[in-house]
Amino acid sequence: MKKYLILTISICSLAACTKNLSDYNDQTKAASTVPAPTLFSNAVRNLTDALTSSSVNTNVFRLVSQHWTTTTYTDEPRYDFFTRNIPQRWWTVLYKDVLADLKECKRLIPASVGLTNGAKANQTAITDLMQVYTYAVLVNTFGNVPYTKALDPDNLFPVYDDAKTIYTDLLARLDADITAMTTTDKGFDASQDIVYGGSMQSWIKFAHSLKIRMAMTIADDDNAKAKAAVEASDAKAFAGASDNALFKYYAITPNNNPIWTDLVQSKRQDFIGCATLIDNLNTLSDPRLKLYFRPNDAGNYVGGTPGSTNTYSLFAKASDKILAMDFPSLLLDYSEIEFYRAEAIERGYAVSGTAAGHYNKAIAASIIYWGGTPADTVAYLARPDVAYATAAGTWKQKIGFQKWIALYNRGYETWTELRRLDYPALPAPVEAKSVFPTRFTYPTNEQTLNNKNYTDAAKAIGEDKVFIKVFWDKY
Repeated sequence: MKKYLILTISICSLAACTKNLSDYNDQTKAASTVPAPTLFSNAVRNLTDALTSSSVNTNVFRLVSQHWTTTTYTDEPRYDFFTRNIPQRWWTVLYKDVLADLKECKRLIPASVGLTNGAKANQTAITDLMQVYTYAVLVNTFGNVPYTKALDPDNLFPVYDDAKTIYTDLLARLDADITAMTTTDKGFDASQDIVYGGSMQSWIKFAHSLKIRMAMTIADDDNAKAKAAVEASDAKAFAGASDNALFKYYAITPNNNPIWTDLVQSKRQDFIGCATLIDNLNTLSDPRLKLYFRPNDAGNYVGGTPGSTNTYSLFAKASDKILAMDFPSLLLDYSEIEFYRAEAIERGYAVSGTAAGHYNKAIAASIIYWGGTPADTVAYLARPDVAYATAAGTWKQKIGFQKWIALYNRGYETWTELRRLDYPALPAPVEAKSVFPTRFTYPTNEQTLNNKNYTDAAKAIGEDKVFIKVFWDKY
């Protein structure tokens, strides 16, 4: 009888405490909604991690641009992006982990408590800027993509918008964001804004600089539109390295640079410097060689052959600077904008200065950023094979070649500039699986789950192949 009594009391006690067992599923400690600033910070972090990562499951662009190559696993340097379904991962990160968070952030900002209308307008504009940035990456990678009907949970099968039409709308959004931002109100707080620490003046410069980047990207397709956009933003864009859009990582997990996680923490020996880059750096006695790379075990700077199996100990590797836990990542920088200004002058745009002057500033900014000295810069720019007046080739070749060097460790942007300027011409990798890729094919999931719209998109661009060019890639 005593045992039955104890059991009865236990059951009655449980029933008294919880009338509905489903109450145990309620989350009582976590916030019921995520604050808008947290969504913004998370989206920017996810975007930066994707652009920075050295994992071939996400980011293969250092290999495509032949800044790095591999030791054992040769698929990606040979332009095989399908074995690991890399386009799927890139697509998913940008849509789900970046754009979805930014969309929800914008939805929540108007209801934020304690903010002035001006602060809400600034936060909304900054969030939209990062949406524009991310959609530009998607268009530059794939061509036509879901845009007007994207990110709608009630529409599981979004249509694909025309890439050029998307770009036109993105530039219009940029102009609207520039108009909306003011320095009289704050934006995100310093702890929430992990790029500029709450500086609205910096975000305004960033917006104008992004406008220059996007305008120059389409210059071969629509020169008049590019010219007007660049001329409107030139004087208001980055004026020095202090304006760089720098994402700061920390020397503590989990907020560390993902390259450290990929290569140091995991003790992987997959990546080495590529001969295509290292041979050129050696030829030019480029001061960045020892800043970009560590020597091989014999103390020499030798690059591996792209697409070949390479022995790790025989070749140069990424420098200790790059492997540091807290090495920052660049979303947009002054050197890049100076190269655009040099190009704009060569195209006949009304930009202040000279092409040679901006070319020199771009190279100098790159050398100093990586840890070189002013003396290094003077000596390098004095070389006849570097100086703008005497270096070989057309302006596209000169600018394209030096920009390819300066964009080291920013594989996605390097790939974009290689397609846009068509220089330097990279050698074919050993046993290449295709010609140099000018786009990613669409993800397998889209082909399977959104087949009607995928088929229409593939037909609209010609066919879903890596050699099909994005609309702005004319040559």
